[in-house]
Amino acid sequence: MALVVAPPSHPTCTTTRFPIHHHHRQLLNLLENCKTMTQLKQIHAQALRTTTPNHPDTLYLYSRIMHFSAFSDLNYSSRLLPQIHHTNSFIWNTLIRAYAWSNHLKDQSIILYRRMLIEGCVAPDKHTFPFVLKACAFLSALSEGQQIHGHVLKLGFGSDRYVNNSLIHFYVSSGCLDLSVKVFEEMPERNLVSWNAMIDGFVQSGEFVAALRKFVEMQELLEPDGFTMQSLVSACGELGTLSLGMWVHAYMLRNCDSIVQNDVLMNNSMVDMYCKCGSVEMARQVFDRMDKRDVTSWNSMILGFAVHGEIENALEAFDSMCEMKNIMPNSITFVGVLSACNHGGMVREGKKYFDLMVEVYKIEPRLEHYGCMVDLLARNGLINEALELVSSMPIKPDVVIWRSLLDACCKRNADIELSERVAKQVLASEEGVSSGVYVLLSKIYASANRWEEVGLVRNLMSEKGIVKEPGCSSIELEGEFHRFISGDTSHPHTKEIYQTLDVIEQRLLNVGYVPDLSQATMIDELDDRKQNSLCLHSERLAIAFGLLKSRPGIPIRIFKNLRVCNDCHTVTKLISTLFDVDIVVRDRVRFHHFKDGVCSCKDYW
Repeated sequence: MALVVAPPSHPTCTTTRFPIHHHHRQLLNLLENCKTMTQLKQIHAQALRTTTPNHPDTLYLYSRIMHFSAFSDLNYSSRLLPQIHHTNSFIWNTLIRAYAWSNHLKDQSIILYRRMLIEGCVAPDKHTFPFVLKACAFLSALSEGQQIHGHVLKLGFGSDRYVNNSLIHFYVSSGCLDLSVKVFEEMPERNLVSWNAMIDGFVQSGEFVAALRKFVEMQELLEPDGFTMQSLVSACGELGTLSLGMWVHAYMLRNCDSIVQNDVLMNNSMVDMYCKCGSVEMARQVFDRMDKRDVTSWNSMILGFAVHGEIENALEAFDSMCEMKNIMPNSITFVGVLSACNHGGMVREGKKYFDLMVEVYKIEPRLEHYGCMVDLLARNGLINEALELVSSMPIKPDVVIWRSLLDACCKRNADIELSERVAKQVLASEEGVSSGVYVLLSKIYASANRWEEVGLVRNLMSEKGIVKEPGCSSIELEGEFHRFISGDTSHPHTKEIYQTLDVIEQRLLNVGYVPDLSQATMIDELDDRKQNSLCLHSERLAIAFGLLKSRPGIPIRIFKNLRVCNDCHTVTKLISTLFDVDIVVRDRVRFHHFKDGVCSCKDYW
């Protein structure tokens, strides 16, 4: 059918028997009850035969046809647009929005906007820009979005809240947080959406403290809603601020309605936050009280159990999930299950669940699944089997997989030749040039007392400008963060902290503690200097500060950017019993819960 808006074949018949406005009303009524494109095409055909293009009601009729077809058949809508006489901004915006919301044609939204400008018959309005900026945000089309920002200012929409809210979201999505802040600060009037967009922008950009500060600022002006709370919960989870996360949870329960409190996405965020803050018990309480759960709910709980070393609970949760009739495990579920097996050193079970994923649930393994299996095999000493798996993978292994193999070579004292071969693969991988591989290789050489090679590795790092990532640990006390790096002397309480370290060291010596000097600086130096460097690792400074300032009976919670070394792990177990204190440490890989001289990882990490 040719999509041409032609005059009626017998206009006199229509105007004689029925007033034309009555006929338009009949077609509009048919459109309101239209359910399928077949019905729409019949109505469209009737409109082509019985309406005149210049009648004022015809334009509205075609705007409704465009609205229906845009969300049912974009191809039909795009062919319809050039055939409509005297189009208006609503018709253009309808099609721009449909493209912006589509799965695979978002770029057409920008192309259509450009065409709108070139033709010049209709000017963009305040509704046009949010739609096309949404497409730019998804496509990370920074240049195009900035040009559209220029059009916004040129056409006089610079003070419109809705347009500015879209600009904030666009700049955040494009990685330009500074520009989104500028838009926000220059807005003459803000609403709750504006604040939510800015707070969420800080969260997406990793500026979690700034997000919390912006929330405090917002509280003086507006009441937060569910979107605000979800962003705050995410910020608390990433920062590991359990006390603040609990405050946000309590605030939500006191001030938000039951719709927000029972929202699945909100509760999923709560489960994830409590797991990341080191309280898997609180996460489980939220999970158990949820009226409705989706696959993300189960995945968050399984991953939470896994990273906290509660392997049995993780696998039991997976079994319970499989019993649900309306929820099927997905690829993320099996990342959690395989991670649990990895953290528990369960090779046989890991292989079983990997086969279950592929053969029963027909899920194609991704890099994360192979990474779990390679790490599981290698850390259990099955390095050759891990290498065979890597060589048989249909996916190119990434630097994470090669580094996990190198780490296993280091911990398992693999032969130097094998370790060197793996190290070369790490360096050949994309993003392989980092301090981690050089440090691991130097440890391997040092454990074999090959100090000349250690020196060569360090010289190579110096030549390439690669600096070892410093250990950094943080502790939150009463809503305030305290960060320490190894050997830190910048904290206001440094004198007290080092006095506490001396007390800790003396108590350790009294119970027969012998430092593991293999974990000290990898150079051939005197043992007393090595021992001194161990004493000043960042987590020990944070623990000492926690012993100084924490209230009795409150666990000390430490967050470290690197893996805990063997010596600090041993020392933290001893401190937990010598000072009768629970210590929770989240390192780069997992959580360690130290209590009464025992760690939840069972010395396997």
